[in-house]
Amino acid sequence: MQRQDSSAERPATDLYRRFGPVALVTGASDGIGRAFATRLAEAGFDLILVARRRAILDGLARDLAERYRVSCTVVDADLATDAGVDTVIHAGQGRDVGMLVNAAGFGTSGPFATARLDEELAMIDVNCRAVVALCHHFGARMVARRRGGIVLMSSLLAFQGVPRAANYAATKAFVQTFAEGLNRELAPAGVAVVATAPGPIRSGFEARANLRMGLAQTPDDVVPATLRALGRRTTVRPGWLSKGLEASLALLPRALRTRILAAVMSGMTRHQNGDGKAEHARPA
Repeated sequence: MQRQDSSAERPATDLYRRFGPVALVTGASDGIGRAFATRLAEAGFDLILVARRRAILDGLARDLAERYRVSCTVVDADLATDAGVDTVIHAGQGRDVGMLVNAAGFGTSGPFATARLDEELAMIDVNCRAVVALCHHFGARMVARRRGGIVLMSSLLAFQGVPRAANYAATKAFVQTFAEGLNRELAPAGVAVVATAPGPIRSGFEARANLRMGLAQTPDDVVPATLRALGRRTTVRPGWLSKGLEASLALLPRALRTRILAAVMSGMTRHQNGDGKAEHARPA
């Protein structure tokens, strides 16, 4: 689905001038990805919206096109597969993509030893492998155009091991380290990379990963802070809750942080059946 409108009608936002005209957002059907898509449409970007659920993407595209008079292209793709990644790359051909938001991702919770291996490997494919592939392709194009912005989803869990979410935390540690190196490498070419590391977020992830959170923030607490940090910081901890949790953990030894988060995850997964099976969630 596409809707074309005169560029003269676009808002002359600083974000659009720095990184426009087209933004590609993965995981756009839900949660943080959907919030990024909405904020970027408001800023004047044409959008390439990526997720698995076509019907939901079509509805979002219609809404954003009508509200903000931008062009929206819908791509239904499973980023756990090579074919899905290739579909996204093909959708960006011939488009001047200046912003890449890698918001697609999913997590599991529960004992790793009894988890479904196919789901754990698929999580690595979506959270890490697809991110690397998309950053490689679109990052090279941004270097050639001498400007661009890349948003990567890290997490509060990226900075230490986390029992009962061991593989998920490890994927986020990969993303965090990848963002730190990539930002330093691409900055001289005018390409900014930021890792956003939120704490608990009410985004649909909670239900899909079969977690029960107490205190949590919303996707709208994540997106504005992340976009403000792009090109100015390498890592952002959006929202008061993320900042407070990080401050409480930052000065502790890594092993102690792991023990504390083990207790937190135990509480968040206490409701699960005691059959040793890890609960799992697929990306939007």
